[in-house]
Amino acid sequence: MCQFRPLLFAPRFGAVLLGAMLLQHPALAGADDNDELDEIYRNGGACTRTAVAAVRACQFQAQGAGWIKRGVCANLADPNERPKCGDAAIASAEKAEDDCGEQFEARRSVCQTLGDAPHDLKIDPAMFVPPADIGKSVQPNPYFPLIRGRTTIFKGAGETITVTVTTETREILGVPCAVIHDTVTDRSGRLIEDTVDWYAQDLLGNVWYFGESAQNYKDGYLANLNGSWVAGANGAKAGIAMKAPPAPGMTYREEFALGVAEDLSEIVSITGSAKVPAASCDGDCVVTRNFTPIEPGAVTTKYYARGAGLILEVDRESGERKELAEIRN
Repeated sequence: MCQFRPLLFAPRFGAVLLGAMLLQHPALAGADDNDELDEIYRNGGACTRTAVAAVRACQFQAQGAGWIKRGVCANLADPNERPKCGDAAIASAEKAEDDCGEQFEARRSVCQTLGDAPHDLKIDPAMFVPPADIGKSVQPNPYFPLIRGRTTIFKGAGETITVTVTTETREILGVPCAVIHDTVTDRSGRLIEDTVDWYAQDLLGNVWYFGESAQNYKDGYLANLNGSWVAGANGAKAGIAMKAPPAPGMTYREEFALGVAEDLSEIVSITGSAKVPAASCDGDCVVTRNFTPIEPGAVTTKYYARGAGLILEVDRESGERKELAEIRN
């Protein structure tokens, strides 16, 4: 991926902007940087303009979070704790500003890879097959089989992930989508995540991703719905989960809900090898690099075996593995 010089977000930028934001007036800080963003926006295509819009929104969110924390600090009973709290609020917001800059660079890199045109895949409901026919009258995508009743169980990194292709169907943008139920539990069996995903297969065998409803838990209690989106709502658009046929060098968006869900895949090989408890492949695995500009450092490698689908996910930074442990049909 192309690297961009961080001219807009040098370390001094966060301190200058946040100092002005929290102590003076935010409009008086970062003027040169905003002028440069304006120029990039004017001269860019749709993808570049999207990156600029997203970083502007991210900056305001960081500033808003900083102000909220300062408001909390103002209500501390101990006056000696208020300055410490205020300093921590500034540092936290400054870190958030730095993260905005990293996301901006990552999104511009995506634009270099995919081009500067809008992400606007055409959806024709007539081009999609009924989910109930997949695995019967319709051949499933061999690397992403949406076969009703199939459950796959993954284990690793202290988690158990259970994925079930249900018999339910949801229509999104006129397309009949298979409903996939996905749960993540920790070693004690406590729920970490409970998600419903919507996928559809077209006549060519491509598997599309139309959204998810994600419930994220902490200490056994519902914490948030982060990552939830549905194609057609709030500007969100469907993406591709698996190509048919896959070929090395393909890079595509799996999903597109700006600031919420922006995962991408790059097919790096179709001759990969891997072995896990429930499946294996020897020179015929599809291997992908999966990444997102929302978390620029989060990169995984995934292995897909013919007939089984995803069998292995490896975190590129930590080396943690999530392996297919069981298939139930």
